[in-house]
Amino acid sequence: MIAPMILGSVLNPINSSMIAVALVPIGTAFGTPPARTVWLVSALYLATAVGQPVVGRLVDMYGPRRLYLVGTALVGVAGLLGALAPTLGALIGARVLLGLGTSAAYPAAMQLTRREAERTGQDSPTGVLTALAVANQTVAVVGPALGGLLIAGGGWRAVFTVNIPLSAACLVLGALRLPRERRTAHPRGDLDLPGMVLFAGTLVSLMLFLMAPRADHWYLPLLAAATGAAFAVRELRAQQPFVDLRVLGGNVPLLATYVRQLLGYTTSYAFMYGYTQWLEEGRGLSASTAGLVLLPLSAAALTVSVLTGRREAVRAKLVVGAAVQVAACAVLLLVGSGSPVWLLLAAGVVMGVPQGLIGLANQNALFRQADPARIASVAGLLRTFMYLGALGASAATAGFFPHRADTAGLHGLALFMIAGSVLLLASAPADRSLAQLAPRKTRKA
Repeated sequence: MIAPMILGSVLNPINSSMIAVALVPIGTAFGTPPARTVWLVSALYLATAVGQPVVGRLVDMYGPRRLYLVGTALVGVAGLLGALAPTLGALIGARVLLGLGTSAAYPAAMQLTRREAERTGQDSPTGVLTALAVANQTVAVVGPALGGLLIAGGGWRAVFTVNIPLSAACLVLGALRLPRERRTAHPRGDLDLPGMVLFAGTLVSLMLFLMAPRADHWYLPLLAAATGAAFAVRELRAQQPFVDLRVLGGNVPLLATYVRQLLGYTTSYAFMYGYTQWLEEGRGLSASTAGLVLLPLSAAALTVSVLTGRREAVRAKLVVGAAVQVAACAVLLLVGSGSPVWLLLAAGVVMGVPQGLIGLANQNALFRQADPARIASVAGLLRTFMYLGALGASAATAGFFPHRADTAGLHGLALFMIAGSVLLLASAPADRSLAQLAPRKTRKA
């Protein structure tokens, strides 16, 4: 099952990272500035931030195989629509569908991992969790280089077309290797549709404001607050809530993991989007060259993940990762339009270390902290907080690069990233529950 789990789970990070080097060519093709092309980033994360926990709940109820196959099929459809899109608006629509399609694989993989751990009696499936984390982290940072090569060979539409063979591979592997589930009848009340709708309304309103925080958008935070309050009331009264707020509210360590996920990935994605755009516009590199400059980041992240993956050591990974992330952001304050290539490469190498530590630590923490019966929906929420960080990063990138990615904007973005990394660094030592995480005992079925 490892192959379909890994291939499906990387569909989102590969699409979110490839687009980083395609934003400038797409903007040129449609005659739009960075403040508008950033919607190609935001649309995917908006759809996925809502879709991950919703689809995760469906995975908990109906099993991983069905949702995996439906989701990966949507990825192929979205790839075809993106390759044929005549306008920027149509391209954004394809990204929304892509985000929904990629929402199934990761929650499905986490539930399959939990099932296998219980079936085999393994205390700690760190090998599988490490494989998932390494694959996602590696693809996320290899994505810009792959995107650059695809653009050089076939134009920016190639970064959408590549989803068609990836989707086909997922469908074949999923159909052949994922275990079939017995069809079980669920009462209609088990599916909390009102809760899902209110959750989506809260998240969409909040993220739309974060993407364009202007005075004339004053109604969006009010709408988010209103739908959020209604969502809380609904979930506290529902017999089968979409998000069990009573359990979640009492699980402070899990809430802290979500916050650390938000902080870590805000910086990570701000680096990927902001630094990549600056390499092209501020430093004058081509899309393919900018992607190659980020390859050492991939190598560093992969090396660190492989060397540390077998040991959970959640607190140590978070502390070291956050400290190195601060240093990586500080390196960006040293670069300019005439910086030598070795300095540009060094910035990526340093940022690769926290890429290989923080995400893996949060994933391992969640596996220990989550209710096994809701592991897919809880894992979906972890991804939601990652995408909230990505949305915050894209909003910050648009704010610091209103017209073009210049060096002054990059330095301002670096200071923003340092502030978030410092908060992450301060949070890990203060959380005593991290030192108490230990493998759960499971029995063979």
